[in-house]
This record gives sequence, C-alpha cells and structure tokens, in this order.
Amino acid sequence: MKKIALHWRILLGMLFGVIVGLVMTSFDGGKEIVQDWIKPFGKIFIKSLQLIAIPLILAALIKGVSDLKDISKLSKMGGRTIGIYILTTIIAVSLGLVLVNLVKPGNSITESTRTEMVENYSGDTKKYKETAQKQKESGPLQALEDLVPENIFSAATSNRNMLQVIFFAVFFGIGLILIPEEKGKTVKDFFDGFNEVILKMVDLIMLAAPYGVFALLAALVVESPSIDLFKALGWYALTVVLGLAGMIVIYNIIVLVFTKKKPIFFMNGISPAQLLAFSTSSSAATLPVTMERVTEHLGVEEEVSSFVLPVGATINMDGTSLYQAVAAVFIAQAFGMDLTLGTQLGIIATATLASIGSAAVPGAGMVMLVGVLGYAGIPEAGLALIFAVDRPLDMCRTVVNVTGDATVSMVVAKSVGKLGEPKVKDWDDHYEEVK
Repeated sequence: MKKIALHWRILLGMLFGVIVGLVMTSFDGGKEIVQDWIKPFGKIFIKSLQLIAIPLILAALIKGVSDLKDISKLSKMGGRTIGIYILTTIIAVSLGLVLVNLVKPGNSITESTRTEMVENYSGDTKKYKETAQKQKESGPLQALEDLVPENIFSAATSNRNMLQVIFFAVFFGIGLILIPEEKGKTVKDFFDGFNEVILKMVDLIMLAAPYGVFALLAALVVESPSIDLFKALGWYALTVVLGLAGMIVIYNIIVLVFTKKKPIFFMNGISPAQLLAFSTSSSAATLPVTMERVTEHLGVEEEVSSFVLPVGATINMDGTSLYQAVAAVFIAQAFGMDLTLGTQLGIIATATLASIGSAAVPGAGMVMLVGVLGYAGIPEAGLALIFAVDRPLDMCRTVVNVTGDATVSMVVAKSVGKLGEPKVKDWDDHYEEVK
C-alpha cells in the first residue's frame, strides 16, 4: 500500500467497503455486524475531520486575512469570490433544469410506485418540513442577523455555525491589519504556528482515509433501501448524475481557460478531496483536506485558499443547487404538473439564494429543497419520492461542491497573482515524510 497514490488507496478502500457490504447483506446477522463493528470506525474518521474544521477555519482565515496587510486587497478578493460563486451556482441550476426537461424522468414514475414511496418515506419528510417552516417564518434579514454570533465560543461548538466563525475570523484578521505590525506580531505568530499544527493534523488523519471510507461505504451498502426502489428512480438518478458530471467538465474548462492549467493537473490535485467528499457527504468535513490539496498540490497561495475555501464550503453549493432543480421538476412531473418557464426561472433564483448559508453537512439539501418546492407550488409530500436515492446522490453532489470550491480558488488566485507551482508534486514523498 505504501507505493500506491493516495487517491488509489481511497478508491480501493471504497471498493472493498462495497464488496464487504454486499457480502454481509447475503447472510443473517451480517448487517448488524457491519453496524456494530465496522461503521463506528467510519464515524470516528468523520468526527476526526469535523474536530479540526472550526480550528482550521479560525487559524487559516485569521492568518490569511492578516497576511494581506491591506483591507482593499480583502475587499477585492471577497467581491470576486462571491461573484464567481454565484455565477457557477446559476450555471449549475440552469444545467439541471435543461437536463430534467429533456430526460423527463418523472414521467417514468407509476402510480403504484409513487404510492409505495410516499408511504415508506413520508415520516422522514416531517423533520425537513419543520426546519424549513422555521426558516420561512423568520424575518427577511434573519440570515444577516444570524451571521453575527453573540458568543464566539458558543458558535465554535458546532460546524453548522460556520458562517459565524468565518465572520469572527475575518473581523479578527481585519483588527490585526489595523493595529501596528509590531503590536500584533505575537498574535500573528501564534496563529501562524497554530495553522501549521492543524495542517499537520490533516496529514495524520489522511493516513487513515482508506480505512475510514471502507467503513463508511460498507455501512452505506448494508443500510440501503431495497433495490426495487432504486430501479424506479433510475432515470431521476441518471439525470442528476449527468448534470453533476457536466459541472465537473465545466470546472475543468474554467480552470483551463482562466488559469491555463491542464485538466489532468487539476483532477490529480483535487481527487483525494473529491473521494473524501463522496464518502462523507460533507463539504465541512472535507474542508481540511480540500485546503491541503489546493494549497500544496494546485499552487494556490495560502492567503487566497484560507479565505476562498471556507467561504465556499458555506455558500457555494453548486452540486446541491443542481440537484434541487432536477428534484423539483422531477417531483412536479411525477405528480403530473406542468411548470411554466417563469416558474422554472424562479427556481433558478430560489435555489441560488437558498444555497447561500446552507449548512455544509449531510441532509442540508433536503431542507433547501423544501423551500424550492414551496416557491414552485409543488407538493412537499413529493420529498418522499426521492428519499430512496438521496444518500448516494448526496455523496455525488458533495463531490461537485468541493470541486467548485477548488475551481473558484484557482481562478481567484490567478486573478490576484497568487497562483504558482504546487509545493508538493508527489504525495508518496509527502506521505513518507508524515510517517
């Protein structure tokens, strides 16, 4: 295993996880064995990544902002970052709407299948409806109010409060810029060293990545719904996957056009983060690895990656937004509804705005989808139709979310002259060094 590249080791771990899961489902008690003795190691792996997400954001953002030494640079970088993120999200939603109108996957849902799925999963939709209803009842400026934490220590106790932590880190970094350099040197040196320690912890955690994804995939296989439900939703899943694959192609084109870097360079550099995103279904959990890959392997300077990537993990949900567009129209088709062009254009706007500030954790897309369905007048009970394949599609769309973050970081870095050669060209050498 030592001489096999990291992304291949992760792929092997995923493959063995699927095989073990399939084998264990073939005899009595196999599911329980996986849940009791294998799945916990996957949970430990995810928790270890989530453990360092908040410290990483605090250290990296404070270091990155203070390194700019000029607020005008921060303003310039921030405007470009958010503008490009919104643009890629609009592209993703539009692509999803085009595909779902061409394929028309909802037309393949029979009345009996629709009834079966609604009966099986209607209970699961309740919690997402309640969460979405709370968001709907809040005022128009609630999102802005929630951006500012009343207690940073309380905000830092949950990865769901990432926007609040980002706000504090940027605010703190600006404070460091505005005071005399000699007075802030001790604080800056502390966060520089703190950031290096966290990055080394990422390296150590990645040594266990193949085993962590093995446990996660084995558990996913034994806990999956019946194959009959997957067959009924095959066209829907295919439409989503085609759209997500199309976004990966678009990202490679963007990288080639704006940074002059070849797609093979980009994909090799970000592939371990993509595979980890697939296994964890969480942009937040994958963030430490995404930052390491973008900085060390794609040549983005740390003062850019430490700002662009944490912001992207919170507001840039291209894969999730594309999925919402496809899911909304699919549910409408399944219920025999004909959505007008105006309604579908509204879906683009709603899905784009809903993606901003969505929690970068598994299942957040379902909450966002409730809002999209409500706007378009589509029955919320239709959520039950897509639960059977939501988990594997959640894994796929998280890959796109992470890839989009990496793409934008490269484009922004190129635009401000902060894109250079990668610091680490061979993971095997880095792996041996970490060991």
